[in-house]
Amino acid sequence: MDGLEESLVVMRESFGRGKTRSAAWRKLQLNGILNLVGENEEMIFEALNEDLGKHPVEAYRDEVGVVKKSALHALESLDRWMAPKKAYIPLIFRPAKARVVPEPLGLVLIISSWNFPFSLSMDPLIGAIAAGNTAVVKPSESAPATSSLLAKLIPLYLDPEAIRVIEGGTDVSTRLLEKKWDKIFFTGSSRVGRIVMSAAAKHLTPVTLELGGKSPAIVDDLSNSDLEVAIKRIVSGKWGSCYGQVCLAVDYILVEERLAPLLIDRLKARLRKFYGSNSQDLKDISRVVNKHHFTRLCNLLKDPAVASSVVFGGSLDEDRLFIEPTILLNPPLDAEIMTEEIFGPLLPIVTLGNVQDSIEFINSRPKPLVLYAFTKDDSFKEQIVAQTSSGCVTFNDTCIQFVCEAIPFGGVGESGQGRYHGKYSFDAFSHEKGVLHRTFYLELEPRHPPLSDFKLKFLRLLYAFDYWGLVLLFLGLK
Repeated sequence: MDGLEESLVVMRESFGRGKTRSAAWRKLQLNGILNLVGENEEMIFEALNEDLGKHPVEAYRDEVGVVKKSALHALESLDRWMAPKKAYIPLIFRPAKARVVPEPLGLVLIISSWNFPFSLSMDPLIGAIAAGNTAVVKPSESAPATSSLLAKLIPLYLDPEAIRVIEGGTDVSTRLLEKKWDKIFFTGSSRVGRIVMSAAAKHLTPVTLELGGKSPAIVDDLSNSDLEVAIKRIVSGKWGSCYGQVCLAVDYILVEERLAPLLIDRLKARLRKFYGSNSQDLKDISRVVNKHHFTRLCNLLKDPAVASSVVFGGSLDEDRLFIEPTILLNPPLDAEIMTEEIFGPLLPIVTLGNVQDSIEFINSRPKPLVLYAFTKDDSFKEQIVAQTSSGCVTFNDTCIQFVCEAIPFGGVGESGQGRYHGKYSFDAFSHEKGVLHRTFYLELEPRHPPLSDFKLKFLRLLYAFDYWGLVLLFLGLK
């Protein structure tokens, strides 16, 4: 943190000179990100494996590939995103013309999370760069290898006067949050999100908070073939991405009681096919990130009523920080495992009398980041969309919405605020400035003193009927 003040001064001066505003500078940096990823892919894989035990396929699918795709999309779209948009002018304001001009916010702070330590640092940075900002990236100290690699590589590929990495723990984050920023983008827990928002409020700094939430998956009555596809996608979405330590992961399943035995049998079978039958030597799977999170997850299972609901897995190995993929059936709804985000390889299943009851169940709890539903019933889909609130809804799959830049990604309520990905990332780091041009003729005198009842009548007509109110007035309605 030595030299923090000097770094911020340099970056603010760089922004003040207009260096980051040109499309050429933005494209140069986006190409720099593509080169960084392309030339250092193996080093990134190694860092992600060291921090989280990620297989190269998982690392590419969830991190490296995401960043490449995001940077390419921004490059291809940047000219269109930067172009002013013509605004419609109501007749009451004519003769005039107007446009909406996107402008960068300034110096922004990006605080990323440890579960996707590469993509959650670089993906928001792509949006910040595309929008023309200078940016400080604070990677998570819980993924030290990736944090160190970012600190090493970013100055080699990106403009050091405008983009910097600052490493460190909670003390560093605290110092950074004391500074004045033009935008803060935070990914992490709701607890820390409240701290970030409180610090930002001191300077009236706008924030985007990408938090968590207990994301449910509704499983409707499906044919055997459809259920098999659903099971694959649920297992991958729960255990196949950072071992469930993901805000997007399926947190719990809602299913009709009569369908639960079949669902559990299929989940068990798929887990064995994907990762093997030997719980001491599972293949192609990440690990719990550290001792703190291992202990937290173990504590979720300590309640005897919760432990007795385990129907699969549950074995623990403290030396390896390993928790076997675990399925629970109807744990107590007031237990911590059902009130707090799990963020790990534990999957509760809650049974209902009727799948329609899932809507009421979800609405009785804080708004989730994602609502998953596996169903072919179109009317039920419409009910879910219309009668529930969540950051997003995905039907018949898990997690893929995160890499679809065509739709916004973000939470609502306790699961976050703000949105990003694709054009939404550009918007997250931009201010849309309205620009209005008027001429010096056709002056409406009733807007000026001296005021009178006639002028009041004129304005009432004008506001109520726009141009036609003016026409009526001149036709003799006084």
